[in-house]
Amino acid sequence: MRLVFWVGFWTFLLDQATKYLVVHWLNLRTLHEIDVLPPFLNLRMAWNYGINFGLLGDASAATRWVLIAVALIVAGGVIWWVRRDPPGRWGYAAAGLMVGGALGNVVDRLLYGAVADFLNMSCCGFENPYAFNVADIAVFAGAFGLILFTGRKDAPKNAP
Repeated sequence: MRLVFWVGFWTFLLDQATKYLVVHWLNLRTLHEIDVLPPFLNLRMAWNYGINFGLLGDASAATRWVLIAVALIVAGGVIWWVRRDPPGRWGYAAAGLMVGGALGNVVDRLLYGAVADFLNMSCCGFENPYAFNVADIAVFAGAFGLILFTGRKDAPKNAP
């Protein structure tokens, strides 16, 4: 479980540090966009009041608190799951990514009322209208890792 804690801690810290850097230090909240390596990597300020792709993004206080509660329940559920059914090193790392990312977005909702999304990537004639952040990457990678690296192993073939 130490691995879950440390991966979660560093994920959370990286997420919050990049958001502080981009939102406050680079002042993306006022500039709204900064081209880094167009069109591949751009910084585009987007306040996400909902979930993925802005779904449930009505910006109401009730939605904000429901989404905070859901993220905390998911983080707690992941910790409970990996304690109950130890997944191995990669599964613990995946759980840490998911927990750290979820908590990073919870802090955004508490501080700003919305999640600060800022990474925008496009390629090959496709212009991506959406932005995301380090926490989103971590939650996605963590969920994918939990699918790959957890679950019951098959019983030995010579077992009764």
